[in-house]
Amino acid sequence: MDDAIASNAPTGALDHSAPATPEPTPQRVPALLSSLEQAASASGLSASEPLEQSRHEVSIAQARLGLGGALFSAIHFKHPHTAAHCCRVALSCSAWAQFAELDAETRDVLELAALLHDIGKIGVPDRVLLKPGRLTAEEKSLVRAQQAAGVQIIAACCGSERLLRAVRHCLDHYDGEPGSLAGQDIPLESRMIAIADAFDAMVTDQVYRPARPRERALAELFEFAGTQFDPALVKQFTELNSKGHESLYRTVASDWLGQMAVRLETLPWQTATNALPEEAPKDCDVSPFDQVLVDSLRDGVVFVDNESRITMWSVGAERLTGIPRDAAVGKAFLPELLGMKNELRRPITESACPLRRSIESGSRLSQKVIIRERPGNDTEIQLTVTPVPGKDGAPLGATLLLEDLQQLASLEQQCDQLNTEVTQDPMTKVANRGEFDRMLALFIESHQQSRLPCSLIMTDIDRFKSINDTFGHQAGDEAIITLAKLLKANCRSGDLVARYGGEEFAVLCADCGTADAARRAEDMRVRLSEIEHDCLGGKQITASFGVTEVQPGDTPETMLRRSDRALLMAKEQGRNQVVQLGNGMTEEAGGKRWWSFLKPRAKNSMSADLISPVPVEIAVEKLRGFVSDQKARIVSIKDNTVRMEVSTSSLHSTSDVRPITFGVEMQLKEIRVTRTSGIGLAAGEYPNSRILVEIRALKNRSRRSAEIANCGRLIMQSIKAYLMAKDAQEELKAEAAAPAEA
Repeated sequence: MDDAIASNAPTGALDHSAPATPEPTPQRVPALLSSLEQAASASGLSASEPLEQSRHEVSIAQARLGLGGALFSAIHFKHPHTAAHCCRVALSCSAWAQFAELDAETRDVLELAALLHDIGKIGVPDRVLLKPGRLTAEEKSLVRAQQAAGVQIIAACCGSERLLRAVRHCLDHYDGEPGSLAGQDIPLESRMIAIADAFDAMVTDQVYRPARPRERALAELFEFAGTQFDPALVKQFTELNSKGHESLYRTVASDWLGQMAVRLETLPWQTATNALPEEAPKDCDVSPFDQVLVDSLRDGVVFVDNESRITMWSVGAERLTGIPRDAAVGKAFLPELLGMKNELRRPITESACPLRRSIESGSRLSQKVIIRERPGNDTEIQLTVTPVPGKDGAPLGATLLLEDLQQLASLEQQCDQLNTEVTQDPMTKVANRGEFDRMLALFIESHQQSRLPCSLIMTDIDRFKSINDTFGHQAGDEAIITLAKLLKANCRSGDLVARYGGEEFAVLCADCGTADAARRAEDMRVRLSEIEHDCLGGKQITASFGVTEVQPGDTPETMLRRSDRALLMAKEQGRNQVVQLGNGMTEEAGGKRWWSFLKPRAKNSMSADLISPVPVEIAVEKLRGFVSDQKARIVSIKDNTVRMEVSTSSLHSTSDVRPITFGVEMQLKEIRVTRTSGIGLAAGEYPNSRILVEIRALKNRSRRSAEIANCGRLIMQSIKAYLMAKDAQEELKAEAAAPAEA
């Protein structure tokens, strides 16, 4: 497994039938860490002011470890992301130990070993820890070699041989490797840590790939059961993941922070202290006002320190690159982070990196570069680097501005321009049910064609009737408005928030898988539960969330039904929680073939009459993207007709397949379509683009006729996707029938 450098798992002696209790998934960890302040307050261990999240891991470790908290602080200062990972693995193992009803001594060793299993990374060079891409085999060996160093560090302040063995063997494979233990000879704690470690790595965002859904991560654990992991413990870990309530995590947090004062004397550390550093390191010194300002910019903004380490990654940078903030902050800003190429499409070396050249020269530098978005597409940007000098003139770091030169409108902007008749819910100012129904169908179609994930979040205010009955309908309206504002504030460009009905809302998340959507829903849930309402006497409200991702062959009805089922499960399991269903697009979507509307013409030729719900100006802009991405050659442009040549070399994965060149002729004209909303409002004429497309192979070869026809269909599919176009006859017929249906 690439995501876990090495792992193991425990075996069949643990077949306890424990109560249905949850395991701390990454979606819930931020909420759990926030709840630790309340648990600490109840036990007298927290300060009066809320701690920063970067200090939570340190305070947890010190309450749990005693003297070992200093070791955790050391790895936290060296690499905060490694410390956060260790904290999540330890919380996961602690919940697992309760689920399996392990004895107190085993649980103590398991938790401490999990918290410190990566302590040896203190000795790993920064160039490896901060590397933005995948590690090479040599670099993986270097990281693995630090396991022995970690054991020596722990041994300096710990006399427990059982704890040292747990850390020493947590990278051993279950089927055995030369010089390592195998099977049941591997300590139980090591086998459990290996599984929790690998699972957390897979469900956490990385620069080189997005977080995997929990279902896929669990499936991969099963795939390596018996070789890398203990199969019995993989099964038990999966059972823990399939049962979940918040009670177990509250118990874990309370035990770690509330009861450790009593239990510290039994821990294996020679001495203990709960001293906190006066101030934890911050990712960057950015005020809340500055953060809001840079996040409001459409362009990407990045701050780096004098070692080229990223300290701030704006929302615009997330949108432009596809890399989330959590995966980018702490990494080195090197050309390989974004796959940077120059205008000749040649890779930019580290020595030619604009950031390095700007810092070395001390002058502002601006350069056009091509970057690779995480889905794999190339985007041309203007990268502007401005060095930031200190008082003594030495560089403190630099600011980077990433401007999108293609100026492609986001899906949300397209919707604003194309659907001028969109009606809003008058109370919440978000989209209404009719707009949601239209956009859901568009989301599913466009994302299935592009093979990108999209997700649907359904949410409902808990016990809303009691709010109306106790505080009145005006208070209920205020609660609905508050939730709508919160959902809208947590949306990205291209998303859609709609009031589905009453106190129920829907959020369509563009280019977003279930793992990311569930994390966003969890963040919304936590933030809502923290808001005090004057109209409710200072009380808070909560909401339940159901999350799903588009599946192969999905329709709006099936996707909506699945998210509703997830929402119902959240309510049945106690409310105020997030439940996700669905695995995502893992295979080709089925259903009606997209090319059924193509009209055969001469041999090796096909044509289509398409209509796009955009004005001609926007259709031409979208066509520019097709020409650029397909490397099409414009042959001629006359009046409203464009002729081009498109080669299919990019469609073939093997170099021995000869490319086929097609001539593409497109005739564009703007038409006016009479349209009305589902309830008879916003009636009027709206500009649409009608496109007549003809595709023909420039050379006819009868023995390649099947291949030519298939490639022609692929080109037509690409044109249709770029222009968001549908069959003109079917679309006009549907528009003509709409008023009668209303």
